[in-house]
Amino acid sequence: MGRIIAIANQKGGVGKTTTAVNLAAELAAQGREVLLCDFDPQGNATSGLGINKKKLTRTIYTVLCGGDTAASALVRTPVDHLALLPTDNNLAGAAIELVAQPDRVTRLKDKLLPLRHRFDFLFIDCPPSLELLTLNALNAADSVLVPIQCEFFALEGLSQLTNSIRQIKKLYNPELSIEGVLLTMYDGRLNLTVEVAQEIKRFFADKVYATVIPRNVRLSEAPSHGLPIGLYDKYSRGAEAYRAFAQEFLSRQP
Repeated sequence: MGRIIAIANQKGGVGKTTTAVNLAAELAAQGREVLLCDFDPQGNATSGLGINKKKLTRTIYTVLCGGDTAASALVRTPVDHLALLPTDNNLAGAAIELVAQPDRVTRLKDKLLPLRHRFDFLFIDCPPSLELLTLNALNAADSVLVPIQCEFFALEGLSQLTNSIRQIKKLYNPELSIEGVLLTMYDGRLNLTVEVAQEIKRFFADKVYATVIPRNVRLSEAPSHGLPIGLYDKYSRGAEAYRAFAQEFLSRQP
């Protein structure tokens, strides 16, 4: 039975989708069967894996609101062993369509359940907000992986983030836990980066991964080519960082 892990942070621009795509790709490159569910209406994970959103007929939106099965909406990616449950802009309307439904916070969980036996890991790339789509993702997940950018404003959202997870545990998903916290856009030359990293480690203790993701131009370029960093430039600092992170991630698995 595969583990479902939501990759979430209520603050945007923290490397959430970059982490979702590249962690999933690195685990798949190591032979794990991986599913990435693009649950952000912006669809950056979908385009970042080279999928043309305009040509899709089945997406996570049609799965949630149109009756398609999740299995029927899966698409192949450039990475062997990595499947994608894609999205397009229609997903933005899903929250409105679901709000009156009795299963509005469990719809994604129910749809992913038949796929759990097919994959080792099922990652959900969440929207950068706490609304009905994110509630669905956190309700479906076994744990939450939190990318945090090493800047001052990241600290302001820490208590809000942990409070949100606590509320989800209380109301919907008592088994939900924090998988880990990943420091992104790290620049060790800056005092602020080091100070923020220390504060995050004080806040989350051993949940913080030892691996950090540096600022890296090649990492920023890869999505425009529809490739994870491991295929775009496997010798870049970004690729090396995500390979190391994938190894650390696996070492923490039960």
